[in-house]
Amino acid sequence: MNTTGWIILIVVVVVVIVVIAIIAATVGRNRKREADRRRAEEMRQNAAQAQLDAQEREAKAARAAADAKQAEVDAERLRREAQERESAAADARAQSDEQLRKADHVDPDVRTDRHGNRVDDGARAADDRAAAGAAPDGTAPAGTAPANTAPDAAPAAPAAPVDDSAARGPRHEAPRFDDGSSTTGR
Repeated sequence: MNTTGWIILIVVVVVVIVVIAIIAATVGRNRKREADRRRAEEMRQNAAQAQLDAQEREAKAARAAADAKQAEVDAERLRREAQERESAAADARAQSDEQLRKADHVDPDVRTDRHGNRVDDGARAADDRAAAGAAPDGTAPAGTAPANTAPDAAPAAPAAPVDDSAARGPRHEAPRFDDGSSTTGR
């Protein structure tokens, strides 16, 4: 082989190597592009899913805000209803008080002022007992005879005993319990 043969062989080998390098680079670039396309598609799908999630969260937030607003409306409605009921109750109480005041004004046994309001100074109970013919201790006033002691009347049944135990207080002390805090030694 002479020099020209060697030169042609070297040039052919170099050209083949360059062509192989160009093909390898092109294939590598195409593979990279394809991988980039797949990765971009995955990123788009992830972004679309994230967008759907964000829209779902926004919808939930809007529902929560609407629920809160509805709760406020319900609370305000209940407040107004309560105020109306309180007003109606106050009106009913005032009407009842007015009827009682009118009844007291008409009743000859009840002392009232010029407006029909009851004047009660604590003497009413004593007046009621005196009007019934009994002294404060349950006996007939001095100098009066019992109402049914006419000569032809049957004797009156004995009066029922009066339970005044609440006024006298307890008959015994409350039971004592040993809580272990005694200072006496055993």
